[in-house]
Amino acid sequence: MPHHVVLLADPQLVDPHTYPGRPWPLSTLTVRHTDLYLRRAFSFLQQTLEPETAFFLGDLFDGGREWATGKEKQADLHFKDYDTRYWLKEYARFGRIFLERWATRQPADNPLRQRGKIIASLPGNHDLGIGNGIPLSVRSRFETFFGKGNRIDIVGNHTFVSIDSVSLSAKGQPQSDNTRHVPGQQPNQEIWEEADDFLSHISERKATTLSRELRTRAGKLENPLQNHTVLDIDDPVVRNVTQSIPSDPSELPTILLTHVPLYRSPGTPCGPLRERWPPSTNQDDPAEPLAIDERNAISVTAGYQYQNVLQPDLSKELIEKIGHVQHVFSGDDHDYCEIVHHGYTSKGGGVREITVKSMSWAMGVRKPGFLMVSLWNPIDENGISLSASASSGANPTLKTHLCLLPDQLRIFISYGLLLALTLPILVVRAFICGYSDTRHRNSVNGRYSPFANHETSTSEYEVRDRAGSDTGTSSSNFSTESYQYGLAARSSAGRPRSASPMNSYGIPESRSFYTMTPASKKILGPSIHEAAKTARPRPKVDKGMRAVWRELKQSTMQVASVGLLWYAWLAYTS
Repeated sequence: MPHHVVLLADPQLVDPHTYPGRPWPLSTLTVRHTDLYLRRAFSFLQQTLEPETAFFLGDLFDGGREWATGKEKQADLHFKDYDTRYWLKEYARFGRIFLERWATRQPADNPLRQRGKIIASLPGNHDLGIGNGIPLSVRSRFETFFGKGNRIDIVGNHTFVSIDSVSLSAKGQPQSDNTRHVPGQQPNQEIWEEADDFLSHISERKATTLSRELRTRAGKLENPLQNHTVLDIDDPVVRNVTQSIPSDPSELPTILLTHVPLYRSPGTPCGPLRERWPPSTNQDDPAEPLAIDERNAISVTAGYQYQNVLQPDLSKELIEKIGHVQHVFSGDDHDYCEIVHHGYTSKGGGVREITVKSMSWAMGVRKPGFLMVSLWNPIDENGISLSASASSGANPTLKTHLCLLPDQLRIFISYGLLLALTLPILVVRAFICGYSDTRHRNSVNGRYSPFANHETSTSEYEVRDRAGSDTGTSSSNFSTESYQYGLAARSSAGRPRSASPMNSYGIPESRSFYTMTPASKKILGPSIHEAAKTARPRPKVDKGMRAVWRELKQSTMQVASVGLLWYAWLAYTS
């Protein structure tokens, strides 16, 4: 069955170097959302695609080159407080996002599938710098934790060659201030020498790696046993170690991994899958793409600590020394680009290069992505391909597919539109509830009265209620005493008084208790006065715009609390 590989480019963990002027809390939210996006995307592709191998194509960090090691002077004084301790925190952060999820994933149910591995040793210009701007101590720190940038891996019966192209770019550049010039050496030789030596012996390294892989599959030791000879301490003899290089080594399809893309002529179009600038229309023949399309191409430019493409002679040297390169995968540009280099020799009549999209939504592309590669090249015990068409190059041994991730910016825009729609709804609701609540508070016995006195203090109702219990004992004497003052007692069976605007009949019955004439004071006694003194006034009722504003604040707080709780659950349960 095919071996599945995912190629991930330019995660560039957001740090103070990314947005140096962004204030808090926006800076903190940016870091949180980018980490959450990367973690969920990587977890989802593991669960859904179940790749056996994952390669990172450089630029793991955004400001990794800026964090000093203590052995060199900080280039940018804005980041003088960031050192190796901060870099180690960033390394642990990278591990939490990617390495932990990969290490804790469940093995595949199919026993034929190889156990997967993740390789993140290829550096980018944001990790080390580029060319003569690379401090050796920064590169040493990166290689200590991620491994050597120059390496060979046999994956899915294909030879993956990773090249530290950012260090190799120092070849031919003026002498750097970060390294000392040794008489007799070329400028910046300490920076590019290791990658150049790796390329000089690439054929032997490829054969040795394949031999070890085949021996391991056959159940043998990686290297053949050496002849053991007892030597006298006074007469040491230096012997060459026997290398496990076959006399007639086979050649697997070779794939080159580099952070910086290979050189191409300015204006070379990248194809229809490029997001930022789709191909321009050919006015002469709309069906044919333009041979030169500046908008759709990778800009052939360079600047401080960046270089969009490698030098022409360096690109040619890579293809010629590695040999039989069928595919090249690169990063750095953040957008997708697919071209065929016809100027380089290859089995297929040209070298196809794909520049992989960044997988981070903070790198200038609306739809981040990664590349899924399916490898199929069955071989025998000697490493010879079982497919004649594959060995001749007529039938490709791999297929690629661009996988796109969600448009995070569009999600934020949707949130903003939802907020813009929610606020007017809350305002309309506040007006409806605010004025209807005022009408309800000014109603009598549950019914709205247009003649009710809106200035009546609610404490008067408490007076009536509290006085009722105190005057209950004297209610039997009320009618008899009323006769003495010429007041006729009203029959309980009499016709109830209708609400009428004449003679103040529209006033509720309870209002008759508050017409405190001298006669009524003498009849009711001192109890109502004591109740009025001890009655607790109720708070003043909001009316009109006050009620609307109160309702708007309450409803907004309720909706915001629910929304924030839901957001917190989504953000912290990934």
